[in-house]
Amino acid sequence: MQLIDGKAVSEQIKKEIAQEVSLMKAAGKKVPHLAAVLVGHDGGSETYVANKIKACQVCGFESSLLRFEETVSEETLLAAIDKLNKDQAVDGYIVQLPLPKHIDEHKIIEAIDYRKDVDGFHPINVGRSFIGLPAFLSATPAGILELIKRYDIPTAGKHVVVIGRSNIVGKPLAALLMRKDYPGNATVTVVHSYSSDITEQCRKADIIVCALGRPGFLKADMVKEGAVVIDVGTTRLPSDKTKSGFKLFGDVDFEAVAPKCSFITPVPGGVGPMTIVSLMKNTLLAGSNAIYR
Repeated sequence: MQLIDGKAVSEQIKKEIAQEVSLMKAAGKKVPHLAAVLVGHDGGSETYVANKIKACQVCGFESSLLRFEETVSEETLLAAIDKLNKDQAVDGYIVQLPLPKHIDEHKIIEAIDYRKDVDGFHPINVGRSFIGLPAFLSATPAGILELIKRYDIPTAGKHVVVIGRSNIVGKPLAALLMRKDYPGNATVTVVHSYSSDITEQCRKADIIVCALGRPGFLKADMVKEGAVVIDVGTTRLPSDKTKSGFKLFGDVDFEAVAPKCSFITPVPGGVGPMTIVSLMKNTLLAGSNAIYR
């Protein structure tokens, strides 16, 4: 069993990005600028945004944070997005999800200029990536693909089971793994809460990506010997064993599943850091106009 160390890979990629930014500075070019919009004070969102700002510093990016209270109106938020769309100093930005229930997430995402949509959530980016055109890829699927590449895990002709059908992970990852490229050319099965044969499908899988948000869902008897398991789950649960009072749990019963795997990601330290570094890669692309010229 080999542990897929997302933290180490992400640190290497940040160094690679920082080198590119240094070359941009030396050539007198503008440094990429990432902005983040944070609504409310959700603990998970606060942590994610703080980590993204730290990553910007390591990569040599400019960064800014726009904060709003949870009671902010949809109109006020849309006005802020319009301002970011028009701000030439900002190359890319994210609106941290989830948003309060009184705000329509779809309306907010569609209001973002797709050329600055470094989260890869806008329908234009989703559609372009689906048919193989250049686009900002959704950060978590892009991070998973990068881990597969860096660990030289074969995907062509392999049976991949994606557990979960979210717009952020499950759907885009399934499409990317079917593309005519590497990583890709896989036979992909997507299972979800209404699937009646999840265990049966998983037992046949060469690669399992678990993105349900249900701690410990994937058990050892659901995994065949030598499978690759990628755990996207990051559920924060109370814990008296950590200073923060919380602990991250993945969707995989790690201790039981790991001995059967050829490769497996841990939680934390697996996919999570790769999501953030993929956002950095998209910001670099936005800053250099590499996707939409």
